[in-house]
Amino acid sequence: MQFIDRVEIEVAGGKGGDGIVAFRREKYVPAGGPAGGNGGKGGSVILKAVEHLQTLLDFRYNRRIEGENGQRGGPNNRTGASGGDRIVQVPVGTMVYDATTEEVIGDLIEPEQTLIVAAGGKGGLGNKHFLSNSNRAPEYALPGLEGEERFLRLELKLLAEVGIVGKPNAGKSTLISALSASRPKIADYPFTTLVPNLGVVRKPSGDGTVFADIPGLIEGAHLGAGLGHEFLRHIERTRVLLHLVDITAPDPIEDYEMIQQELAAYGRDLLNRPQIVALNKMDACDRTDEEIEAIATRLNELSQSTTPIFQISAVSHQGLDPLLQDIWTTIDRLKEERDLIQNLSSL
Repeated sequence: MQFIDRVEIEVAGGKGGDGIVAFRREKYVPAGGPAGGNGGKGGSVILKAVEHLQTLLDFRYNRRIEGENGQRGGPNNRTGASGGDRIVQVPVGTMVYDATTEEVIGDLIEPEQTLIVAAGGKGGLGNKHFLSNSNRAPEYALPGLEGEERFLRLELKLLAEVGIVGKPNAGKSTLISALSASRPKIADYPFTTLVPNLGVVRKPSGDGTVFADIPGLIEGAHLGAGLGHEFLRHIERTRVLLHLVDITAPDPIEDYEMIQQELAAYGRDLLNRPQIVALNKMDACDRTDEEIEAIATRLNELSQSTTPIFQISAVSHQGLDPLLQDIWTTIDRLKEERDLIQNLSSL
């Protein structure tokens, strides 16, 4: 399935039904009088977040979405039927922008959350509405109003608590496949991962935590180099960053610093996220213990981490349990801090 995370679409609410001009002429209604009904309301276009979608691919082939038009009013004061709303499913994590003004219209981050993006037009008034003491037989009615029209940009930002970042071929896809049931494409060359991969990793309590494997970053990613510019947005929502550093690379320290520079250049407060650093591919490392220790010490200094740099092998599952334990501890601590802030703000 093709992964599409940004599209532009046009949405239009349905037109309201016209009001009509009609009069009561039955012999058993001696007073008669105006009896034209109002038109029905036009249907709205509504976006609904659902969990089973993970791409905006469907919008590539359906760029204009319209609500149903309302029906015109009827005689005997009958109101026309309202047009049906058009409910369109989008993945959880979809942000909606006005493509013209760049205004954020909504952020669909909860399953079943809905957002009206184009309201239907009001129905026109029938001549019954204009009856007055000075006008006992109005012979005019109002047409229905056009529905709201908008050009929108939809951007999908994946919802994951842990975002895995690192240079191409650092072993991110291998790690997510080792920790979860996800089976991304894996090969021994850079840029194997062309789209973000999600995997659910089970905690000891049985709860699932979503990990996101972000395509590899290279220098200049925040400016559009490589694939990083397209997918950096997917780590904006993550609560913890897991930074994988390839211990077999010529200069792991330089690789680490380059990724940090790209995160800082992209902004969005990414560098202030809790970050856990792990040296990967320990099973294939031919460096001496002293060299490895020197690299880990330097990374500890650069990251200002209070925990040691983890040494793991995603292929052989070496060192994954201590790494996961630190991730769970960090997530639980962040949750406690968030709950405390919410409780204080509610006082």
